[in-house]
Amino acid sequence: MKEKTPEKEIHISPQLKLAKAAHDLKYRKANPGPLYSWPMGAWFSLFFIVPIAIIIIYSFCKKDIHGGITFEFSLDAYRAIFDTIETTDPVTGEVTKKFLYLPLLWRTLWTTVIATFISIFVAVPAGYAMARSRHQTFFLILIIIPFLTNSLIRIYAWKTILGEQGLLNDICAFLYKICFLVEGDADKGFKAIQFIGTNRAIILVNIYMYLPYAILPVFTAVDRFDFTLLEAARDLGATKPVAFFKVLIPGIRSGIVSSLIFTFIPIFGNYTVPLLVGSKNTRMLGQTIYEAATTSRNLPLASSFSVILTLVSMAAIILMITSQKKEENLNTMKSE
Repeated sequence: MKEKTPEKEIHISPQLKLAKAAHDLKYRKANPGPLYSWPMGAWFSLFFIVPIAIIIIYSFCKKDIHGGITFEFSLDAYRAIFDTIETTDPVTGEVTKKFLYLPLLWRTLWTTVIATFISIFVAVPAGYAMARSRHQTFFLILIIIPFLTNSLIRIYAWKTILGEQGLLNDICAFLYKICFLVEGDADKGFKAIQFIGTNRAIILVNIYMYLPYAILPVFTAVDRFDFTLLEAARDLGATKPVAFFKVLIPGIRSGIVSSLIFTFIPIFGNYTVPLLVGSKNTRMLGQTIYEAATTSRNLPLASSFSVILTLVSMAAIILMITSQKKEENLNTMKSE
C-alpha cells in the first residue's frame, strides 16, 4: 500500500492577500446590499416586532384599578377567556353556566372561514376571466374603484341596502307580489326580512369588502400561467373539468394561497363590519378587543385576545405555506 503523502500547505504571498482584500472592499462598495436592508429592517422592527412584543408583555400583566397596567406576572387575562356566567331559565328557574368568550371565538372563526372560502370561490373564476379577457385594464379599474371610497361609506351603503326598507327587501316584496299575485301595494301581505343584525349580513359585507384582495392575486397567477399546458392535457384526453382541477388549479396555487391569507387575516380581526351591520348577538373578536381596551379599560384582556388573534393568523399562514412547499416538493420528485 502506498503511504499517503502529507498535503503541502499552500503559501499565500502578502501581495496576494492585499489584492484579495482590495477586491473584497471593492465588491462591498459595488454591492452594498446589506446597507439597503437596514431601512426595511428598522421599519419592520419598529412597527411590527415592537408592538407585538408590547402586546405579549401586557397580556401577562395585571389590570390596574385606574385602567392601566401593573407589571406583575399573571395569567388572569388568559384565565378570563374561559370565564363563565350563570343564566336562569325564566320558566323552569334552572340555573346553567355558559362560557362568556369561547362562543364568541368560535363564531368569529367560522364566520371568517365561510366568508374567506366564498371569496375564493368567486375570485378564482373572476380572476380567470379577467386574465383571459382582452379588456384587462378595464376590469382592473372596476376592481380598484371601490378602494377609492372610504370603507365606512361602503359599509353604510350596505346597511341601507339590507335595511327593512332597503333595496333588498323591496326586491323580495316585488317577487312576493309576482309569485302570490297580491294586488295593490307591493308591501301588502309581505313582512320585511331581517337582514341587519345577522351573521348572514356580516358574511355578505365582509365578502364585498375583501373580495378585491382575493381576486387580484388569483388574476396575477392566472396571467402568468402557461395555457399550453391545458391544451396538452386536452390533447392527452383530459376533459375540461379534469384539466381545470388537475392542471390549472395546481399551477395557480400560489395566487390562491395569497388570496386566502389576504382575506382570512383581515376578516378575522375586523371590527367595523360586525359593529355596523351586526348586533349584540353577533359580536366578534375585534369588537371585544376594542371594548376591552376602551370601555372596560382591561388592557391585559384585550392583549390576550390580540395574542390569540395573532397566533391563529400565523398558524393559518404557516399551514398554507407548508402545504404549498410540500406540494412543490412532491411535484419536483415526480418530475425527477
